Amino acid sequence: MIKIMFVCHGNICRSPMAEFIMKKIVKDNNMENLFHIESSATSTEEIGNPVYPPAGRILAEHGISCSGKFARQMTFADYKNFDYIIAMDYNNLRNIDRIIGSDTDNKVHLLMYYTGNQRSVSDPWYTRDFQTAYDDINEGCKALFSHIITSDID
Repeated sequence: MIKIMFVCHGNICRSPMAEFIMKKIVKDNNMENLFHIESSATSTEEIGNPVYPPAGRILAEHGISCSGKFARQMTFADYKNFDYIIAMDYNNLRNIDRIIGSDTDNKVHLLMYYTGNQRSVSDPWYTRDFQTAYDDINEGCKALFSHIITSDID
């Protein structure tokens, strides 16, 4: 089983969007039994809160439900238990390093790395542009999925 953890600052916008977009991509490809997908935060600010309503709405507009998701913080154990730790921006990368110490297994990458573009996912918390964030995340998740099925799944 391929285990993916998406990570952002609060786990109420970008990382849960990535979690549920990736789950849909996996489901659409009939590969649900091969993947375990979650998301988490680097901070404690939103722990226990549901997905931010505008993020939930943009997912719903694309036929994706995120019901039942509540923010949680990433732990060192997550680093050991997941194959891919996928950050939404450079600040997340820095904060992930604080949680795990160092990425000795080369598991941690920006989501957009898989598109060939080393940039951050647009942050709708500040921009209020949830469609651009959705588009970035969807592009990144499709590229990550393609990478995994060509390199990790026989």
